[in-house]
Amino acid sequence: MIVEIDPSAGFCFGVNQAIEKVEAELKNGFVCSLGSIVHNPEEVSRLEKLGMKTVSADDVPSLTQEKVLIRTHGEPPSTYELLEKNDISIIDTTCPIVHKLQQRIKKSSEAARGRLCQVLIYGNKDHAEVIGLVGHSANFAKVIENENDLNDIDFARPIELYVQTTMRPEGLKKLTEAMKVKILDLNGNPDEMLKVYNTICGQVSGREKSLRSFARAYNLILFVSGKDSSNGKRLFSYCKEENSKSYFISHPSEIKSDWFNGVKSVGISGATSTPAWLLNQVKAEIEARYSHLFT
Repeated sequence: MIVEIDPSAGFCFGVNQAIEKVEAELKNGFVCSLGSIVHNPEEVSRLEKLGMKTVSADDVPSLTQEKVLIRTHGEPPSTYELLEKNDISIIDTTCPIVHKLQQRIKKSSEAARGRLCQVLIYGNKDHAEVIGLVGHSANFAKVIENENDLNDIDFARPIELYVQTTMRPEGLKKLTEAMKVKILDLNGNPDEMLKVYNTICGQVSGREKSLRSFARAYNLILFVSGKDSSNGKRLFSYCKEENSKSYFISHPSEIKSDWFNGVKSVGISGATSTPAWLLNQVKAEIEARYSHLFT
């Protein structure tokens, strides 16, 4: 029986930093997280047992003397203004990579206003990170989710394109190629009219190659992630493309015994929001309850 955990799985450094910070703050008292601190219900539950409470922006006016945590995805300036207006102490755990991107988009948007340049963000409109990025552009930047959104862009004007940190590199490549075609159709020069800043997180994009290799090395793959994690869904798709016997679970209780028929080896991986303790829990569950099913 072989059951192994992907050495590259688990929290990225930004999430790990946020978890360590909230754990330290919880030792000194009550902490509220503005939105889910991480897209993993098991980790959120663990922190809530330590005293953390998850709140929404609508809850802010009713909060008094609490500490409120800004999660790794970041927030628009309006959120900070709301918290400060209500005399709430802020614990900012915005990922350093996201924070840097916020500042770049803010600077680009301020400069673009005076020279008819367009600032675009390739990402998911409803993702917390993108909402924050648009806010830091003072709502100047436009969000592009796919090629269909390009119909609303003026390709006769210069464009600066930024990217949500968790997007797929192949999606960015496809989008930029489509944008270049539209510029050429207007007899424009893509090198002059389009500046692409690949702001995808290297830790996220770098996992694809290693994860694909990991998925091919085992008979069965269990990918552990919160169901709301876009990063988890994306990484799981790599596993599925390489190994048809890949299964997405959020908790050890979701494991099914018939998955192990004819299996000699199991690989366990997870999203950048999946805690190491949960991966170890899945491994222990397999070894304790399903090892007799291995061939």
